[in-house]
Amino acid sequence: MLRALGVVTWRKRGVAAAASMEPVLPAEPQQVSASAGVVVVLPAGCAVREHDLLGRALSAFGPQLARAPRIEARDGETMQVPHAPAYLVFGQAQAHALGRALPASVMRDAHIVLADAPSEILAQANSKRRLWQALRTLRRALAAGGQR
Repeated sequence: MLRALGVVTWRKRGVAAAASMEPVLPAEPQQVSASAGVVVVLPAGCAVREHDLLGRALSAFGPQLARAPRIEARDGETMQVPHAPAYLVFGQAQAHALGRALPASVMRDAHIVLADAPSEILAQANSKRRLWQALRTLRRALAAGGQR
């Protein structure tokens, strides 16, 4: 997990480890496979408060959603989106960007759940309710597909 965050880990000194004092460099970022189950698509430039809210909401629905890879959709840029059986998309613009990035065959087979943008979720109670409904729908779809 530390490698995914870009943290350089050091090995503890010891009798056997004294010879190798080089840091363990993080591995190259790997392409997320379809076994990830869910990919979360967020708007670019979310505030820390919005990321905190989304992290807590995803954690409440189990480890699969809490550990789901998160991709930011930037305006005008093509996204590199891994193929997955389910996508949780925050915002209408991100849904359009996902539609442009994925092939039609993947879109046909994937379960795509749309939620409001994180800034709206913080501001409106109805958006929070729709987020919980979207997360429940996604959890049911994953359970039905054997992805739990």
